[in-house]
Amino acid sequence: MSNLQIIVPVYNEQEVVDLFYEEMKQTLQTCDVEWTILFIDDGSTDGTVQHIEFLRHKDSRVGFITLSRNFGKEYALTAGLDHADADVVVVIDVDLQDPPELIPQMIDLWHEGYDVVYATRKKREGETFLKKATASWFYRLINSMSKISIPKDTGDYRLLDIKAVRAINKLRESNRFMKGLFAWIGYKQKAIYFDRKKRIAGTTKWNMRKLFSFAVDGITSFSYVPLKFATWIGVSVALLSFVYGLVVIAKTLLFGNDLPGYPSLMVVILFLGGIQLMALGIIGEYLGRLFEENKQRPLYLIDKYQPPNQRDKDDV
Repeated sequence: MSNLQIIVPVYNEQEVVDLFYEEMKQTLQTCDVEWTILFIDDGSTDGTVQHIEFLRHKDSRVGFITLSRNFGKEYALTAGLDHADADVVVVIDVDLQDPPELIPQMIDLWHEGYDVVYATRKKREGETFLKKATASWFYRLINSMSKISIPKDTGDYRLLDIKAVRAINKLRESNRFMKGLFAWIGYKQKAIYFDRKKRIAGTTKWNMRKLFSFAVDGITSFSYVPLKFATWIGVSVALLSFVYGLVVIAKTLLFGNDLPGYPSLMVVILFLGGIQLMALGIIGEYLGRLFEENKQRPLYLIDKYQPPNQRDKDDV
């Protein structure tokens, strides 16, 4: 019988951890696999860890990793995959917006030979129009820039064969965009579609600032088109300036030298200054990432690790 491990990154989710466990347990009991659940706590400051420890006491198939501080979801997910111990792994968020009911279908596709099965959202309930619109724009933008095709409207919810997990674990860059890494490894992949539910409890930990930073990380991790853009616009401005200079020289030779206009001069100076600052900002984003990579710090630090096991302990 195959072994399945559920990888669940959590951060301040005490309201939903118990509900998630119960719903996941009901789903996994219908699957013909030996299963375990591994929670990765990303430095929670509420009672999330205590809830997970209680679940571990009830059921030894539950394990957990607590990180030394809040490193971010991408790093918590990396910690979970680094410690995955099963034939096949499913990555899922704890908020139950991604339904565990899809797991049996994922397993069936895995038995058919697919190494990665990812869940793509048809609808996204409980999210604002702005968030849905910006998410759509982001996926279209990054796919237009990157050589790797990243499935749109697809989160981290997916099944991974152990060989895909091992491939992911070889990629140790500091600035981690997991959706891109999942696509980069290749292998035989398949999409399934679902309607995303509202969050069952608690509140999202994402805001516009974090989402913007996440988008910048994704673009700079999988494309250097912005650097090319800075080059293109610099060359374009230089050519336009050269043409304009020829026009000024010709006008002076033919009609004499008029008094220079202050407004037009300021417009040109501000425009060129803005272009230069934008190009420096783009270059700075890439240099900053090179600086982080050069430090070679560990991606995360573990405070406590309690691995799950296959022994089914009766509930207390």
